[in-house]
Amino acid sequence: MPAHIKAKPGDVAESVIAVGDPARAEQLAGMLQGAKLVNSNRGLLIFTGHYDGREVTVATHGLGGPSSAIVFEELRLLGAKTIVRLGTVGAMVKDLEIGDLIIPTGAAFSEGSLKMYVPDGELPAVPDIRLTARLADLCRGEGLRHRLGVVFSSDAFYNEDKTFVKRWAARGVVGVEMECATLFTLGLLKGFRAASLLIVSDSLVREGEKEIVPAEGLQPYVMSGARAVLRALSPP
Repeated sequence: MPAHIKAKPGDVAESVIAVGDPARAEQLAGMLQGAKLVNSNRGLLIFTGHYDGREVTVATHGLGGPSSAIVFEELRLLGAKTIVRLGTVGAMVKDLEIGDLIIPTGAAFSEGSLKMYVPDGELPAVPDIRLTARLADLCRGEGLRHRLGVVFSSDAFYNEDKTFVKRWAARGVVGVEMECATLFTLGLLKGFRAASLLIVSDSLVREGEKEIVPAEGLQPYVMSGARAVLRALSPP
């Protein structure tokens, strides 16, 4: 049984939306029918309810690779077969604005906690291609500004050097966040479908947009993204 998520078998749905912020988990739980809190241990709020006839769990994964790895592992132990991360991202290209969406096609990373899972580093952190394509189709159909591309998953929120943006943008990376590489790698290693939809909360390259927009300012974009993710998890 999981050591941190104090839920029972059957409490977690096969389809999961994972978020970093407990407040966002509560917000998304309000979009479900009959949402029930199944875990609050360690502040990892987890709710299970229904959307469009399908059982869905909303789970808090915390900040960064080590925290999220524990949650993804334990969700899998409890029966999760699909996990989609709905989070925020800092844009690294000038054509992305606050509120735009990034659908990651892969996640670059440095050694960090994933070194424990893949000591030789020879495994690409990529999402499930069909689920990623479905997210893109839904965003396109709903007229949501979005872009597919590779993101960088950082283990150090406050320790980016002055060459960081130039170095990674030159390699085709469009944004920086903290958990996608862990999610995608564990999806491959543990046998669950993984994907992500990210909302641009700040820009590392656009003047006037370098401060992270607080949760209340992002709420309309989060809700639009959440609807796309919930539809992606529902039967076609």
